[in-house]
Amino acid sequence: MEFEALIGRLIQGRVEFVLIGGLASVLHGAPVVTRDIDICIRFSRENLDRLLVAIGDSHPRHRMTPQRLPLEITDQNWAMFKNIYLQTDLGILDCLGEVAGIGKFDEALAVSEEITVSVGTFRILTLDALIHAKIAAGREHDLKTVGYLNAIRAKRKES
Repeated sequence: MEFEALIGRLIQGRVEFVLIGGLASVLHGAPVVTRDIDICIRFSRENLDRLLVAIGDSHPRHRMTPQRLPLEITDQNWAMFKNIYLQTDLGILDCLGEVAGIGKFDEALAVSEEITVSVGTFRILTLDALIHAKIAAGREHDLKTVGYLNAIRAKRKES
């Protein structure tokens, strides 16, 4: 998985997104392993077009369908997308239209903050928002991650 390369392409392509999943937990300091990038994106035609341009040469394919069809954004299909689960040459990218416990893109954006890494600056859920989202998701691995994130929050409050 080439996290930096994939995030870098999204940044360079001016894709409107907020990092929300396991990688967000890692960047906040949680010692978890993740095999994908989870983002909440604005599902507008313009933003989906920017997404396709940004990652198009990495052969994005729908990974949750048996046919693994290539990602195409057309006048006929763009408005039907709610989530897009992709396999690319750079790794797995899950583009969600809504975050559990938070809401759609604008709500996720409102509870995000900027972070800068080697490939650029982008938005990530705040630690508190990420904890809230993981609790709302309620999956076993999310709840385990909440334990780490709560410990990180406690340490930050001590400092």
